[in-house]
Amino acid sequence: MTASSLLKAITLAVLGTLLAAGGYLAGSRHAPADAPAAAATAPVAAGDKIDPKTGRKVLYWHDPMVPGQRFDKPGKSPFMDMELVPVYADDAAHDGSVTITPTMQQNLGIRYATVRREAVGRTVTVVGSTQLDESLAEVVQSRATGYIERLHARTPMQRIQRGAPVATLFVPDWLAPQEEYLALKGAGNTELVEAARQRMRALSIPDALIAQLDKTGQVQRQLTLTSPASGVVTELAVREGAMVSPGMTIAKVAGLGKVWLLAEVSETLAPVVQPGMKATAQFAGRPERRYTGVVRDVLPQVSPTTRTVQARVELDNRDGSLTPGLLMQVQLTESAAVSRLLVPTEAVIQSGKRSVVLVAGDKNSVRPMQVITGREHGDDIEVLEGLAEGQKVVASGQFLIDSEASLRSALTKFSSPPTDEALGAPSPSVAPPSSNGASRGHDGHAGHGAASKAKAAPLYQATGRIEQVTPEALTLSHGPVPGLKWGAMTMDFNKPRPDAFRQFKRGDQVRFTFRETYEGYLLDSVEPATGGGR
Repeated sequence: MTASSLLKAITLAVLGTLLAAGGYLAGSRHAPADAPAAAATAPVAAGDKIDPKTGRKVLYWHDPMVPGQRFDKPGKSPFMDMELVPVYADDAAHDGSVTITPTMQQNLGIRYATVRREAVGRTVTVVGSTQLDESLAEVVQSRATGYIERLHARTPMQRIQRGAPVATLFVPDWLAPQEEYLALKGAGNTELVEAARQRMRALSIPDALIAQLDKTGQVQRQLTLTSPASGVVTELAVREGAMVSPGMTIAKVAGLGKVWLLAEVSETLAPVVQPGMKATAQFAGRPERRYTGVVRDVLPQVSPTTRTVQARVELDNRDGSLTPGLLMQVQLTESAAVSRLLVPTEAVIQSGKRSVVLVAGDKNSVRPMQVITGREHGDDIEVLEGLAEGQKVVASGQFLIDSEASLRSALTKFSSPPTDEALGAPSPSVAPPSSNGASRGHDGHAGHGAASKAKAAPLYQATGRIEQVTPEALTLSHGPVPGLKWGAMTMDFNKPRPDAFRQFKRGDQVRFTFRETYEGYLLDSVEPATGGGR
């Protein structure tokens, strides 16, 4: 080989090597840096949607200002002048979970509780009132036609003891049989005397009156009716001088040894209350005293005015401490305990339409879980569906979640800082646009920690007019931001510290730079639009 041919071969080899190295460098420079990582964390299958900029698998696109609306392909947002933002499959926060660091747990006072199974009896708390026990009521009746000569019990609800006189009667029809009996007895005819005695009994003359007739030898003109029980006179149907007939009720006496407690149970709880349940009652007059009993009957009628059914409880009142008409608080408890899944009542967030608990996961994560709850048992509540025994739930700190926001969007405020790939997207802290096309941001607070975490985020520049100045933020009406594909709008930009940019006031035209953080958009510099210092 000649020297000329050797020189040509060496030159061609060197040129080929340079071209290969240049192609490799060019390919490395233009390839997405995170594509291998994304492929490792989210495997791509045929038919999956891929973000051409990052090479990551996309679940859907959405407008962060209207997070509930999802789109199958990228494009312009129909709600405002900005591009839709992708939600990636390898984003750990897409299922609503958040990370609660130990520092955040301490600062927010978050406390956890364990879901446990325990045998408890179902308890229903209602109100009720006492009433006379109708099964203890006794009546005082006349067995013959006569007249009331004297009333010893003169008013209803008068207390009376067993054997005390109620009324004295005069029965004219009993006089002749008594005189006949005394005449036959004086004649000494034993058979006729016994026949006269039987005739007086047939006329309902009491044996006590016949015995008094034998003892005194005089006709008994009056009959005194006595109370058959101790209690109160609930009915008094006659007055002195009134005529009475056989079977007529003169008075009614109700005993006080036992009273009925009629518990008013809501119709929604009526299937829970059954005969045999234990009852514990107390009233304000004697809060230290508790009365116990058992549900005897559940009356089969719903009150049209109160929409309640009455559960009848029998209470012992031998000491006379209870009177009819007392308002009492009643707890009805199942006699047999049943195993139930329980969590603290404070752990359940009630929105009116659903019940949600925050379940602790791996690596300090917390995610919302919808549950179906049953009845409360003291400080705990029964969980019918959604949880398993042994899981940990957040028992305190839920008050930080806005009750009017959806749980998913509210938890986004507590999520970890966005990754570098997502920092170019608008933050969910910006509110939806107003009717004139402008957008108003959320009044977030940005501290020094947020400013330091924003160092890696891209820096954007815009020009605008200051609309409002607060210690936390500047409200700016700015022009388009090409880097974020924003149109003109009005929104809040957080200050790095409260005393920053104190020289500016409302109405100033400024040129400013900002970065995106997980707490909103953070100002980096602000200058007069016509020139000047920061």
